[in-house]
Amino acid sequence: MDLNFSFPKELARVKDEKIPVVLCGGTVEYHGTHCSFGCDSLIAEGLIKKLSEKKEIMIYPTVYYSPSSYAVADETSGTVHIEEDVFEAYLFGIFKNMLYAGLRNIYVVIHHQFESESLMPMTLSYMKAAKRATMRYLEETLGKGWWGGESFSDYYDNLGGGDDPFSWIKVIPTMSTEVQKATGYDHAGKYECSILMALYPDAVKKERLGDITHWFAESAKDASVELGKEMIEKSLIYLEEKIK
Repeated sequence: MDLNFSFPKELARVKDEKIPVVLCGGTVEYHGTHCSFGCDSLIAEGLIKKLSEKKEIMIYPTVYYSPSSYAVADETSGTVHIEEDVFEAYLFGIFKNMLYAGLRNIYVVIHHQFESESLMPMTLSYMKAAKRATMRYLEETLGKGWWGGESFSDYYDNLGGGDDPFSWIKVIPTMSTEVQKATGYDHAGKYECSILMALYPDAVKKERLGDITHWFAESAKDASVELGKEMIEKSLIYLEEKIK
């Protein structure tokens, strides 16, 4: 299911049955002269669309503009970087509205700067906004002192489970550390270009590799759809297990 093509009846079933809701955290970032600006967004979206063919999920609209950073290239490159505090405030509003809508099984899936599941600024913005929105929602709906009330006496028994309010929104990578080690992971090189080519062939133009030389992109000459398909397969096994 795609929220953009859904109606209140579909959303009501998603809430009632706690069907996973998935939001892709995207970026607009320079990936060399051979790889499209939407690379990170497209990889997340492509994997989630394939996941929706294997299990029932509701796909929420992707958040494209984010703290990409200018670590790879400066402002003239086409990268769109949103300051973290501004971005977090925006996410806070999104998450709070999703909680008020009754959603309790939300996943944010990110590909950008998630090497070995390290916590970089964009991912931290999602995580912090999720916790803040949950805390604010609980205070507004249950009142201050909600946690100390007797109705939450089983709080510690529910940690990490579906009844734990701080597990209502989970932020996860497209590829776990184990998957990254099994296949490979980079920026606009052999691995990222392979998975992007397998998902969206028109998003990679290897013939343009020589336009500008970048150390991080040199290995892209060895990218292949075959490798990309292997990466997709392993990523989907992980995502299908993680998104419940």
